Amino acid sequence: MHPAHQQLLIPFAAVLAPAGRQALSSLSLPNLQALLARLQAGPRDAADERSLSPPHENALAHALGWRAADGLWPWAARQAAADGLDSRHGAWGLLTPAHWHLGSQQLNLIDPEALILDASSSRAFFEAVRTLFESQGFVLHWAAPLRWYAVHDSLAGLPCASLDRVIGRNVDAWLGSHPDPHQHPALAAIRRLQAEVQMLLYTHSLNDEREARGWPALNSFWLSGCGAFQADAAMAPHIDNRLRGPALNEDWAAWVKAWDTLDAGPLADLLTASRSGTPVRLILCGERTAQAFGPAPAGLWQGLRGRFSKPAMQPLLEAL
Repeated sequence: MHPAHQQLLIPFAAVLAPAGRQALSSLSLPNLQALLARLQAGPRDAADERSLSPPHENALAHALGWRAADGLWPWAARQAAADGLDSRHGAWGLLTPAHWHLGSQQLNLIDPEALILDASSSRAFFEAVRTLFESQGFVLHWAAPLRWYAVHDSLAGLPCASLDRVIGRNVDAWLGSHPDPHQHPALAAIRRLQAEVQMLLYTHSLNDEREARGWPALNSFWLSGCGAFQADAAMAPHIDNRLRGPALNEDWAAWVKAWDTLDAGPLADLLTASRSGTPVRLILCGERTAQAFGPAPAGLWQGLRGRFSKPAMQPLLEAL
């Protein structure tokens, strides 16, 4: 087994939506149950559903040995480096092209994957808005249809809500989520840019073409992952994201199916490794908190086996 695969991190292992909680209660995960019986629970993190960074981002950042605070993990600089950009200098932010849907009472950000945005169209939109950012001193980089980057000194220390917090949610609840919006000078500039981008794209011919195809308009962006590059101090755990899409889109039948395939695949592999004597680590992340599980000290296995008997799995997941 590859060393990274001896550590498995699972985002959206539990959800807060009532229908999702009902789906969770129907889960039967024998390999997860057996694996938990072999492992010892570590400390639970102190986050909740109102934190800017979801538990899986906090858990990954801690595993990498990073130092920062809620909403300040520099994911943009790390991803930009993976995209082949030199992100070792300056403060970087991830700009995700988005569709903000105006409902009867609130603005919701739909899953960017639903934009059906190819490279050519994304580049055209990128060029359409580039001047707005450059006029404010930002440097922009295009890396992928849903990954644009902004570089500006003002992004250092700017707390931002993760995209995983906002998809399917009211954007207003997260735009004002900084404890004191007046304390960081970049916030007003970003909100102003969001308004200018929305006005520019509202009647843009690129969106006329999308409307003709029945596709949602690209009418805004979301900024996240701001900060200066941090080197990884440890190997990243393997992250299995198969629960993420169904959870964010509230497709609970697909979420249950994804859990079943997760249990039959990666969790079964981790269980096999544990039984062979390989130290393994599992990190389960919900929307409120994350819980890590590692090898039990010698002599405690029998007690742990009783502690994590089958009836205990559901409450454990529900508490995430």
